[in-house]
Parts: sequence; structure tokens; C-alpha cells
Amino acid sequence: MTTPLATLTRAQKAAAILVAMGKPSASRLLKFFKQEELKALIEGARLLRTIPQSDLERIVAEFEAEFTEGAGLLDSADRMDTILNESLSPEEMSAIMGNKKPEAAPEGPPPIWPDLEKLEPSRLGTFLAGEHPQTAAMVLSKLAPAAAAAVLLTLTKPMRGEIIKRMVTMANVPAAATKIVENRLRSSVLSETSTKDTSAGQARVASVLNEFEKPQLEEVMQDLEAVGTPDLDGVRARLFSFDDLPLLPQKARVLLFDGLSTELVTLALRGTSAALAESVLSAIGARSRRMIEAELGQGSEGVPAADILTARKTIVTTTIRLSREGAFELPSTQDAA
Repeated sequence: MTTPLATLTRAQKAAAILVAMGKPSASRLLKFFKQEELKALIEGARLLRTIPQSDLERIVAEFEAEFTEGAGLLDSADRMDTILNESLSPEEMSAIMGNKKPEAAPEGPPPIWPDLEKLEPSRLGTFLAGEHPQTAAMVLSKLAPAAAAAVLLTLTKPMRGEIIKRMVTMANVPAAATKIVENRLRSSVLSETSTKDTSAGQARVASVLNEFEKPQLEEVMQDLEAVGTPDLDGVRARLFSFDDLPLLPQKARVLLFDGLSTELVTLALRGTSAALAESVLSAIGARSRRMIEAELGQGSEGVPAADILTARKTIVTTTIRLSREGAFELPSTQDAA
């Protein structure tokens, strides 16, 4: 047995939408209803029968229209204040209020939109992809244009189109609806960001591991993987060793060795493989290259191994510093991306 759409009350329509949303989403919304509203929902739900899919879609469309246009008297208190202030004198207002100044409304939490704009676009995009396009449109309309555009690019084309279509036709969203969405974002997105921001710890661990030689580094990374170290990809993205120099783009190698002395480069290349030496020499001017090749041709006998290691660490440290300054990206960072 089905329930005709024309006979449904507003409470029954609301109950139908909540049932269609499913238990997790409906549970989050129910806590915002007043006791009498919950009672009306329960009574309306008891009288519901099967609702055809086409009728359910019309109910959802009706809800979307009311959501974008504004719901009735949600701002009635503010409107009443405006009417009274424009109609009555201060003395009359004072007499009505019993000579009491209206208490200021308690300040709520600070706006979340600046914090959302600082997030990685993919993080916010992943969250919005699981929400209704109307909600996503409202969120993006609150962000700066550049931030909103970056988030849109992380979404699929169909989802992107639905959101933009709703952004074009969106009117002022009621404060109560905005508050619900803000609370959802604060508990789901921003709280996750704050509890999982371990970038400082990743940098500290990486600075220690970068002191190891390649074989030692690989062994330690295997041990960390075996014990299930969290955020290991973030640590790996900050690692770089002397043997990784061939992985740098040619432009990055030219920039790196342009600021290093030929003596330091010569010392670091002693005992290296031909392939690694060529990747370095190909980024150096012809004159400096001839000088370095001449020195390397004399062999490494008598050169302390500690000095060679120190020269290589100097080059690695310079590479990491230039990467942090934004001159180029480390190979591990590019691989992680």
C-alpha cells in the first residue's frame, strides 16, 4: 500500500527524507530537533506507507528549494528587534523591557571558513564528494574563489557540474542550516586535521634518517615498516641520499651544483659509480667538468673516507635545504604525489 503525495503532511515528508538518508546521517540531524518536533516526526512516520521513488524525489526537490530560499521564521527574533527599534522610541523600548538592557547573545565558535581554505583541496574534496551537492555548493560558496576552484578540480566532472549548477541558483542560506553544516565540518574535517597533523614529527625523523648511508637507511625503513610506524609515507617524502642525485631533474641538478665548489664535488664523487658521476658532471660547466675529471683520474688513494662522506653529506644537506626553500622538489616527494 502506498501513501499519496498530496496527502502527506510536512512532518511525514520530513520523516520520509530522514528514512531515505539512512541511520548515520539521520541520527546526526535528529539531535537538532526540539522535543515537540521529534514527537511530530514519530507520529508522522507511524502513518507512512510505501512512497514511490518518483514521489520521494519530488519531496527531496521540495526540501532543496526551501533550503536555498530560506525556511520561514528562523530569523524571526532578529526581524522583531528591527521592527521594534524602528517603531518605538528608546524610552518606550526601555519601558517594555523593564529598564533592562537586552543580554548579548553568547559568542559561538569562530568561523571555520578560513581554516577550511588552509586545508589540502583533496581533503575537503573527499569530504564533499560524500555529501549532497547542495551541501557542497553551500560550503564552496563560503570559501575564497581560489580555494573553491582548487577543491572543485579534485571532484569528478558530474559532481562538479551538479555543485556549480546549485551555486549559480543559491540564495541566502538560513543561519540554522549553516550552523548545522559548520558543526559537521568542524567535527569531521577540521578535527581530523588537527589530530593527525604530524608533519613536525615527520620532519624530525627524516632529519635523523638523512644522516644514514643508503644501505643503513633502507634497513631502518624496513624496520619501521615492520613495526607499523604511522605516517611513514610523510617521512619517506622528506628523505634524500647522495645516491638519489640521478633522480633529480637536470634543471634541479644544475641549480644545485652551480652553488658548490669544484673541490667539494670532486671529493664527493671519489669512489662513486660511473652513472652517478655522469649525472653530476652533466650538470656542471665544461671547464669545471674537465678539472674534476682530471682529479678523479688520479685515483682516491690517500683520501680519508671520512672526508668523502662529509662532502657527500654537505651536498645532501644543500639539496634538502633548496627543496625546502621551494627551488625544486625531492624525488621522494614527487613519487609520493
